[in-house]
Formats: sequence, structure tokens, C-alpha cells
Amino acid sequence: MKIFRLLTPLLLAIVAVLCFAPAAWAFCGFYVAKADTKLYNKASQVVIARDGNRTVLTMANDFQGEVKDFAIVIPVPTLLKKEQVRVAKPQIIEPLDAFSAPRLVEYFDPDPCAPIIFNNFRALGGAGGAGGALSGSSDRSLGVTVEASFNVGEYDIVILSAKESDGLETWLKNNGYKIPQGAKQLLQPYIRSSMKFFVAKVNLDKFNQSGYEFLRPLQISYQSPKFMLPIRLGMLNATTEQDLIVYILSPEGRAEITNYRTVKIPSNANIPVFVKNEFNEFYKSLFQTAYTKEGKRVGFLEYAWDMGSCDPCSADPLTPDELKEAGVFWLINNSSSNVPVFPNFGTPFFSSNVFISRLHIRYTRDTFPEDLIFLQTANRESFQGRYILQHPFQGELKCQAGKEYKRSLPKRFEQEAQTLAKLTNWDIQDIRKKMKLSVGNLTYSLWESFLSWF
Repeated sequence: MKIFRLLTPLLLAIVAVLCFAPAAWAFCGFYVAKADTKLYNKASQVVIARDGNRTVLTMANDFQGEVKDFAIVIPVPTLLKKEQVRVAKPQIIEPLDAFSAPRLVEYFDPDPCAPIIFNNFRALGGAGGAGGALSGSSDRSLGVTVEASFNVGEYDIVILSAKESDGLETWLKNNGYKIPQGAKQLLQPYIRSSMKFFVAKVNLDKFNQSGYEFLRPLQISYQSPKFMLPIRLGMLNATTEQDLIVYILSPEGRAEITNYRTVKIPSNANIPVFVKNEFNEFYKSLFQTAYTKEGKRVGFLEYAWDMGSCDPCSADPLTPDELKEAGVFWLINNSSSNVPVFPNFGTPFFSSNVFISRLHIRYTRDTFPEDLIFLQTANRESFQGRYILQHPFQGELKCQAGKEYKRSLPKRFEQEAQTLAKLTNWDIQDIRKKMKLSVGNLTYSLWESFLSWF
């Protein structure tokens, strides 16, 4: 870990005292794995940077198929202008995902017979084109008005208003937008709320000229008191449960969902050391178990932390440039305009007031019938999905403290097995068998004898 090289000798001594407290039987730990979005087959990612009524929303496209078939319709609370829409770098969400992902950390028990001394420590490794011309600035027979039309990067974009969902659905189809059947039913509530519709599809000529292999994220900036994320239209394309990861960046504190429950993912649990090689499967099972237990209509908080620090770090905190690319505007945008604009991406700044909340929602059309409504809070309490491996000491133990330590291990191992079974719903007997194989020579006979009781 990079921070180790920056510690002064005095700080090393202080840390050594803390790490070698004899009652804890613990060595300073290090991060070994993370549960990022690659675990999920169908995971959408959205970044929301918000301060007051200003919002910058970044959408990572998980579209699978021919780009000519891509179309996206997003309800937005205000009329957007071209300067409020941009294409973000394809990699912008990756560092947010890595930084905030649930993580596995590893600790090693010290020799219980060794005297307490100061030690240095080290990490141990651990449709073609635009689909034809638009039908005009207004189609009175359908009740649809084209409020704006422009191109951004490889996307052709129109901003629409509508009076009836039937007319909007017909207009979209007539103008070459491939949208799923049944859209009009879900469009109607947005029309009643006088929301506009941000509609985009790929300009094939510009996409081919760009040289990009995949569609880049779209980023929109607007001002509205509504702090929400429309998810219902996306359910039309869903054939199974969908995973949605929302990264909310704020100068205040933790963000929560107001119209559904927000709960913390189970965390800070000691689990068997064999999970090190099965962490992806472990976390998928843990999330599914928590999702089922909580009644499904919940959003899980997986991470909440000030962006300026982390402990342990699964990845480096984002740089100022990365935060700007993700939409953070409040530290550098001093404009008095009522309409938020994107920051000057050549202007340097230093971030010390960005709080990240990572919310994980697994949803279907039945379990989440409403769009997500968020609330910014002043709660800056840190939280992370963190799972602990505690390796037993493997050396020779002749002192009295060593004998007591040795006798304590079977109970500890069984507690880890029970915890893992509870978190994942895995079979306890299978867990015990795997644990037996992962225990070192010192405790093997003890653990073998203990397992024979079951």
C-alpha cells in the first residue's frame, strides 16, 4: 500500500504499538480483493453529483447489441440546452467503482509468545445515422413538441415535451427510435408531471469516425429541486432482475432513498480464510441473502466516506481531474448563473469536500414501481462493506499464553463458519469441510477433532 512509504519513524512506532496490542491477537491488515460491478451480468451505473438544486447526472451505457439500435429516453425535470449535455470519458466510472467497492481485508495473528516490541511493517501482498429528419418542431396531431435538437459527440439528441403518452410513443416510432412495447403506460406519469424527455440515439457516421469501440457515457447538467432518478422506463428492457449502482457525490454527507428503505449492507464480519479465493461468489451470495431477507424493496448502502481518505483503500481516492470529469462542480464553478454549466476542464482545483455514497439497488418492475427519490443528509459517518480474514499464527507455541491461544482457535473457527453460513446461506457442513483444508499444521488436529463433534 502506497501510504506505508510515507510514514515517519515516529508514526511507525505509534502504529506498531496499536498493531501489537496483545489482547487483539492482530497484525496490521491489508486489502486483498474488491467486489466491483464486474460481478453482475446486468449492472447499470449512474453518477449523481449534486449540491443544492444543481445536479450533474452521468449515465454509463450498458447497452448490448448493434449501436444502430441504441435509443435512450430519459425524463428530465427541465428543458436542457446543448451546453448542458456532454459526453464523458469512458473510464470515468471505473475509479468510483474501484474506490467504493466492498472489500476483503486480511490480518495475521502475531506470535502470542513473543515479547511486545516496536516493529516496522510492510504490505504482504496480498438505424443508420440519425434515422431520418425530424418531423418538425411540433406535431400537433400527436401533441409532441421538439423543444430542442442538437448533436453531442456521437449522439443525436432531441428534447421533447408531450401532452399524451400515446402521441409520444407514436412520434418516437415514426422518427426511427426503437422503443419497447408498453412504453406509453410508463410515459404517462412523467407527462402528467410536465417533465421533458431527453432522447438520444447514435449517429453512426460520427460514431465510426470517433474510433471508440463502445458507447461513451452521457452527462447532463440541470437545476431542479427534484432529487430523483427515473428507473421505470429502463424496466421495459429488463427480462430479469437488474442491478443498479448509484454513486452520489455531495459536499454535504450521506445520501439516502426516501421512498424506499435504505439499509446498510452487512459488514465488518470475520469470515473463514478460504473465502480469499472465493470472494466474488461470497459477495454475490451475501447480497442475494440480504436482498431476500430485507423484503427486496430496499436500497443497500455499500459505501459512505469522505473522498479525501479511505481505510483500507481498495483503490486510490479520485484525483481532482477525475472528480471534475465525474461532474463535481461546486468547488470550481463560481458562476452566478442560475443554470449549472460544466466546469472548465483546464482549471486546476483541490478537493477536500466531496462525500461519496454508493447505493446498490436490485430491482424488477414489480419490486420498484416508483422512481428513486433521494435525500441529501448532513451525516458524514463513514461506512464500508468490509469483510475480514484472520489468519492464525502458524509457528511453535510453548508458552502459557500460546497454549491458551491454541485452545481458543476451534471456537473462533466455528464462529467464523456460523457467520459465513448466516451471511450467505451456504451449507454449514460444506463450509466446515473447506475450513479444515485451509487450516495450517499447528491447528489442524484441534480443528479435525472439533469437526468430529458435528
